[in-house]
Amino acid sequence: MPTTLAMAEASPAKRLSAVVQAAAIPAAAIAVSLALFGVFVGLFGANPIQVFHQMIRGSFGTWFSFQNTLQRSAPLMLTALCTALPARLGMVIIGGEGALVLGGLAAASVAYLMPASSPLTVKVMMVAGGLLVGGLWIGLSAALRAYRGVNETISSLLLNYIAIAILNFLVEGPLRDPASLNKPSTPPLADDVMIGSLPGLDVHWGLAFGLVFCVVTYVLMDRTVFGFSARMVGGNVRAAQLSGLRVARLMVVTAFVAGGAAGVAGAVEVAAVQGSANASLVAGYGYSGILVAFIARHNPLAVIPVSLLLGGIGASGGLLQRMFHLPDAAVNVLQGILFITILFSETYQGRRLVFKRRPVAAPMPKAGNENMVSA
Repeated sequence: MPTTLAMAEASPAKRLSAVVQAAAIPAAAIAVSLALFGVFVGLFGANPIQVFHQMIRGSFGTWFSFQNTLQRSAPLMLTALCTALPARLGMVIIGGEGALVLGGLAAASVAYLMPASSPLTVKVMMVAGGLLVGGLWIGLSAALRAYRGVNETISSLLLNYIAIAILNFLVEGPLRDPASLNKPSTPPLADDVMIGSLPGLDVHWGLAFGLVFCVVTYVLMDRTVFGFSARMVGGNVRAAQLSGLRVARLMVVTAFVAGGAAGVAGAVEVAAVQGSANASLVAGYGYSGILVAFIARHNPLAVIPVSLLLGGIGASGGLLQRMFHLPDAAVNVLQGILFITILFSETYQGRRLVFKRRPVAAPMPKAGNENMVSA
């Protein structure tokens, strides 16, 4: 994908061609995924055309379904940034699930430890606590990569399981509400500290947080000196070091911002949806965010429409189960197919032969040709 500097120096026609090419290959991968999913549902005796029609209806067809899609897309925007931002520096971090879980646990703990504070103070501190804990959790993976050479993909994945274990230990032990018998949970949040819905919508404030984070991080990574330095690290770490950039600090700071976004997603899940921290936090939003980030090609602005697409797919799952008696995991199959095809399509990115024929090499001169230059 061309850098911002190269895009700025290119002519408008070349910039448009680059943008079209960057969008066309993921779009083609999505089309192939839908075709394969049509074959899959056809094996269960369902009409693929009707299935796709109901998926659109169940995600965007009515005002209720559209609000459901918006609500589901909010945590996807935030967890997608957890993978997308570090990827700009060449790091593949897949620890969004752990950051979300600990962000939600931090929010519940803040509300538990501040019973006498004003509701506004508790709300602000819950979001801030989720951001701080999520940022430190993902920042740990980046620090291990920068200072000890530990692979960030493996460390962030393993940290997911550690985060879930911490959640289970605390909600089943020190922070457990005695009234939560069948499903161990932290004490429920008071009604006045719950984060409500956006004005005029039945969608919580997590959507606003997601949109703001996507816009702000886009400006940070594409319109600032910090973002330019980060892209230099992603392009060539050795060259960035020779240029005097503090590569380790760039990695850790970017990972902290990325993890903070996922931590906010967890805080909002507790303060606006669950009302307490429990096993329901482990809902797979962190792993779905990885798919969103790859489809969006790690562009924070592109994360917004892709999150809406994936959120709509998730919102339509129940309708498909009721109308076509498909398995509950049918939409997960579609997400898996999407992930595979997107990864496969990455091999075609940057090949201009998609839109431009490869130039034909000139024929080699025959031996003895008088025009041939001698050695």
